[in-house]
Amino acid sequence: MLEKEKKIWMDGALCDWDDARVHVLTHSLHYGLGAFEGIRAYRRANGKTAIFRLHDHIQRLFDTCKLIAIEPRVSFEQVMEACGELLRENGLTEGYLRPVIFVGDGAMGVYAPNNPIRTTIVAWRWGAYLGAGALDNGVRTKISSWVRHHPSIALPKGKIMGQYTNSILAKREARTAGYDEAILLDVHGHVCEGSGENLFIVKDGTLITPPLSASILGGITRDTVLRLARESGIPVLEQPFARDRLYLADEAFFTGTAVEVTPIREVDDRSIGAGKPGPITKQLQARYFDAVKGSDETHPEWLTLV
Repeated sequence: MLEKEKKIWMDGALCDWDDARVHVLTHSLHYGLGAFEGIRAYRRANGKTAIFRLHDHIQRLFDTCKLIAIEPRVSFEQVMEACGELLRENGLTEGYLRPVIFVGDGAMGVYAPNNPIRTTIVAWRWGAYLGAGALDNGVRTKISSWVRHHPSIALPKGKIMGQYTNSILAKREARTAGYDEAILLDVHGHVCEGSGENLFIVKDGTLITPPLSASILGGITRDTVLRLARESGIPVLEQPFARDRLYLADEAFFTGTAVEVTPIREVDDRSIGAGKPGPITKQLQARYFDAVKGSDETHPEWLTLV
């Protein structure tokens, strides 16, 4: 249960948390057409609050709108500025931001081209996405019976509301079976990602992750970790791999704005490596947290001060 804050931003203005309402005939509620993002703000070692890679997140939000052919009625710059304003108004030195662009009420039926396109941003406090201890000890995972969308069926590079039914089914299946998270394959049996995270493995000192041509989201944390790995001299491969290669990995971890860098200690009741976070995972996790909330100023372009 998330903690209620004071304000929510809707269609260009702040409103009280309890007044941020939509009609039950909101089109996106019925048909799932809409775009969203997940963004984190951190209080850094110097005491200042910075939103991490805000521009890249809002760019992906607007790119998703383009993919699904909806035109926001607010500008890119308005959404950027509103994220900082919302944190300040709610007194949040750290928090999670959720912009959503959706189709409002009006006409019903699948085709409703004249319904208003609405935008809202919510901010709240959010800790470790996969629970206490996940970042330090790693998580247990299960290969899901559900598979990732084929690119001819959906748009994997978009953060599209309705597409996440696939992730919800996989997550529920894994949790019901007693695991922390699901891992989804594609229709060819290649490893793709978790229910809401990108996935990396380490084998013989090389960092490996599915390529952007796979049915994966082009994760911003994924891109961050790839850059940090290359800067640290860690060999990197972006290539497809099947579940057997995952089982035999020396290390594995998830990345994502919510999950940050979370080790995977087990897949399908098989220990990954020694069954605990490995050295490369811990190195990249430390570098990531130093970049987002520590004292690393190597990439000032990633930080938007609030």
